[in-house]
Amino acid sequence: SILTYRSDIDGLRAISVLAVIAFHLNGFIPGGYVGVDVFFVISGFLIGSIVFNEIDSGTFSFVSFYKRRVRRIGPALVLTLVGSLVAAVVLMRPVETVAFAKSSLAALLSFANIYFYATSDYFGPRAIELPLLHL
Repeated sequence: SILTYRSDIDGLRAISVLAVIAFHLNGFIPGGYVGVDVFFVISGFLIGSIVFNEIDSGTFSFVSFYKRRVRRIGPALVLTLVGSLVAAVVLMRPVETVAFAKSSLAALLSFANIYFYATSDYFGPRAIELPLLHL
């Protein structure tokens, strides 16, 4: 089947992004994480549709899949990491900056989840003190 543009999906994506932005405006709308969850479900649906379509047509390749992901996500990720690193150097103490640099490297290599799982605990820093936790 051919993938076609779905305005309803773009509408859901817009609502989820606005919910997250509203949450970050000092908690204007509580539960901003729901917007993130909805956005991830939409992304999974779209990515899954593309992958299944390519598998059905015999054109799927892991290399092509990851090349597309890097081209799409890479520039924004690098911009986020560089901007955050500048802010970290200015705003954080040296020991915090080292931890931040480690989390940046993990994020750049797509191991942020593993890094934060291995280095965070119940008595560790609050989520607000881990600038790249969302990655």
